[in-house]
Amino acid sequence: MVATYMIKDYRNKVESELTNICTDIMALIDENLIPSCSGGVPSVIFYKMKGNYYRYLAKIKYVDKRKEAADQSLKAYQHISLQSYSKTEASAQMGILKCLGLPRHQVFTARKYLNVSSFSCLHTAQNSSVEAHSQDEDVVIALGSNVGNRVHNFKEALKMMKKSGIQVTRHACLYETAPAYITDQPCFINSAVRAVTKLGPHELLAALKRIEKDLGRTDGIRYGPRPIDLDILFYGKYKVRSDILNIPHERIWERPFVIAPLMDLLGSASDNDTVASWHAFSSHSGGLYELWEKLGGESLIGQEGICRVMPVANGLLDWSLRTSVMGILNLTPDSFSDGGNFQSVESAVSQVRSMISEGADIIDIGAQSTRPKASRISVEEELSRLIPVLEAVKSMPEVEGKLISVDTFYSDVASEAVSRGAHLINDVSAGQLDPNMFKVIADLDVPYVAMHMRGDPCTMQSSENLKYDDVCKEVSSELYSRVRQAELSGIPAWRIIIDPGIGFSKKTEDNLDILTGLPAIRAEIAKSSFAISRAPILIGPSRKRFLGDICSRPSAVERDPATIASITAGVLAGANIVRVHNVKDNCDAVKLCDAILKHKHSAMKSRQ
Repeated sequence: MVATYMIKDYRNKVESELTNICTDIMALIDENLIPSCSGGVPSVIFYKMKGNYYRYLAKIKYVDKRKEAADQSLKAYQHISLQSYSKTEASAQMGILKCLGLPRHQVFTARKYLNVSSFSCLHTAQNSSVEAHSQDEDVVIALGSNVGNRVHNFKEALKMMKKSGIQVTRHACLYETAPAYITDQPCFINSAVRAVTKLGPHELLAALKRIEKDLGRTDGIRYGPRPIDLDILFYGKYKVRSDILNIPHERIWERPFVIAPLMDLLGSASDNDTVASWHAFSSHSGGLYELWEKLGGESLIGQEGICRVMPVANGLLDWSLRTSVMGILNLTPDSFSDGGNFQSVESAVSQVRSMISEGADIIDIGAQSTRPKASRISVEEELSRLIPVLEAVKSMPEVEGKLISVDTFYSDVASEAVSRGAHLINDVSAGQLDPNMFKVIADLDVPYVAMHMRGDPCTMQSSENLKYDDVCKEVSSELYSRVRQAELSGIPAWRIIIDPGIGFSKKTEDNLDILTGLPAIRAEIAKSSFAISRAPILIGPSRKRFLGDICSRPSAVERDPATIASITAGVLAGANIVRVHNVKDNCDAVKLCDAILKHKHSAMKSRQ
């Protein structure tokens, strides 16, 4: 058996000296000074360690053929540090492994005596025993599809990945992209996920190829149409090179449709050493951030054949094109603004027809009051109010092309509503009031509005729940923690809408800070996840009490002018969806805001 070391990008002298070290250690094993397993000589695994390379090289080079001397040398060997010779003199350090088809138990024997736990660069044959892997590795997998039901293909691929031992921990946003290289084919959707797995790199590749095959992918034209495409972008801290697998792939750095979702999986603060190594792989001093900016960065989104989208109602919504208006339909007898006005099916249908004619894009139907101090009704009572109206609304010709949202914090109500045709779920509790909500939403495959609230409607305005040192920062942190749990439960980032919860657990000054501080909320969330920070933001200040307090309007219906002003401030600060009672006037306000933002963007672009 032979074990060799190949030191790519390093001096030939270093390669030769390291090979001599390996030869000496193999000699020790051959002479039984280091016990071997039966059936052959274990391969020797080289691992980059910290310390001074040249200082320890001499000690190891002349290793004595005695076990004690070998142990001492190997201890020193663990501190070897190979210096990178890149142009930027970056400290990207790597070790190299090459195992030529040795049985798994032999690799374990070598690992025992070399005390090796990980690698930074793998040069290996596809059937190498390096696949014997015991620790979880953080991996990034890109997804693409342009044949069949593209979003469904993604869903099935993620389910199969979980069954294959690939546990998804983060999702990127979803992108619709123009085809590259071969342009005469349908548009793709692209995304990426971070996951942990115990599979070795080639085992992971094999698992992904099986999933592709099971979803109908066949050998065809390279870069041609495919129902699913799964590529390994990163595998732990390692570079992998073999006849069938290169990680990172040489061409990912030139592909915006790959880098855009890859960036979504990161945060502005690097969260661990593995992510730091991914930045180093990009060969830019500023890491992946610099690479993305050089490709065009966020300015590419909406341009150059790449759009950030959300799957909803069998279509893809690009929320960056214009602000969406969500009309409120309360079926409750005790809502603060219009309680009791739309309890009959006929009155509810009439109100929906009116809101659609005035320009509503979404109708949000609520059958449980969430005003301060509201008492909670049962699932059964909520459904008895909701279902007759939902069915009547769905049968209206006017709702064609519109979205129906249901405002509920009960998972059973959410499930029943979606089965009756609702397109999205609006949860004021972000899953806090029903532990089954996240799991149910993950299975329903609909967009999910996660709103910030402390406590419940009965307790949200308590003195304890109104304490903030920095409301935007704390709302961001608390809301992100809920969304993070949603994502870990299987709700992908591309289906999440965030709502900072104006009027819920907030004082007047808190609501004002949020209305003007939406960019700060996004920036705070971006520290942990670019994907969630780029999610659509929904705001709902309509007719809230803080507007009445400021404008001395005790009656909710008198607060429409103040609502228009607050909606204007929110949209100009970055809101993507506005939830309002008065659709007509707020539609006009939103159109003006969108025109202002579009003009501002065009002017900035022309100056560049």
